[in-house]
Amino acid sequence: MDSPHGAAVTAEDLGLKGPRGWAFRGVDIEAGPGSLVAVEGPSGSGRTCLLLALTGRMRPTEGRAETGGLLLPRRMAAVRRFSALGPVPGVSELDPAFTVAEHLRERALLQRRFDGSPRALLRPRAERVATAQGRIDAALDAAGLDPSALPKAERTSVRDLERLEALRLSIALALIGRPRLLAVDDTDLKLSDAERAEAWALLRSIADSGTTVLAVCSQAPEGALTVRTDTKAAPAHARGTAAEEAAAEDITTEEEPADAFAETGRA
Repeated sequence: MDSPHGAAVTAEDLGLKGPRGWAFRGVDIEAGPGSLVAVEGPSGSGRTCLLLALTGRMRPTEGRAETGGLLLPRRMAAVRRFSALGPVPGVSELDPAFTVAEHLRERALLQRRFDGSPRALLRPRAERVATAQGRIDAALDAAGLDPSALPKAERTSVRDLERLEALRLSIALALIGRPRLLAVDDTDLKLSDAERAEAWALLRSIADSGTTVLAVCSQAPEGALTVRTDTKAAPAHARGTAAEEAAAEDITTEEEPADAFAETGRA
């Protein structure tokens, strides 16, 4: 797939506070375009909230941050346009009842809706279909997922995918939009040592191709730029899962999956 120009990500004393306390606080980042950034820390330390704040989906409370040269939170909407989410529980999860093909078709339709020019919409249907399929094929290749190798090929349901296969599918869906910034939550969750190595090799290859990658994990791999969310945070009683969940109520997103569901006959 085409190599996008990755987005630089910087933050200084960044913090996000919800109704029940600080989700994270005092985070510093300086990552150049095409970096692999591991957001490391225990569950409940604000890792997911940091991921969403840096991709323009949550509003930080204090500090300073820029993504792709755009100041946050002032330019949140603009940052969302060139960033994409891989798997994030409660935000961009795969539907276990969908097949691989249905997920890919839905995402391609959403992509056409939100970034297609009026002139592109007037192209012959065969040309539009070919363009969408080209994007899908390139994204699958970049994510290292071969649908033909799955138990029922593209008709395989998400519930029948192995954890690493599901991760690759989520990443492929995000890459269909050719983002400058890719954010992945729970990268190493429920993976064996060998699978964890494969997952990090995948994310490193995406970063090497030009896309900046932010990946939440419990343990950062060697060579990644590592950011911790629990080093300068508020006291334990003000952090944790409760604070993170409370802050998550303020997530901002521009995705409208219902339109694509209707167009694919899945509504």
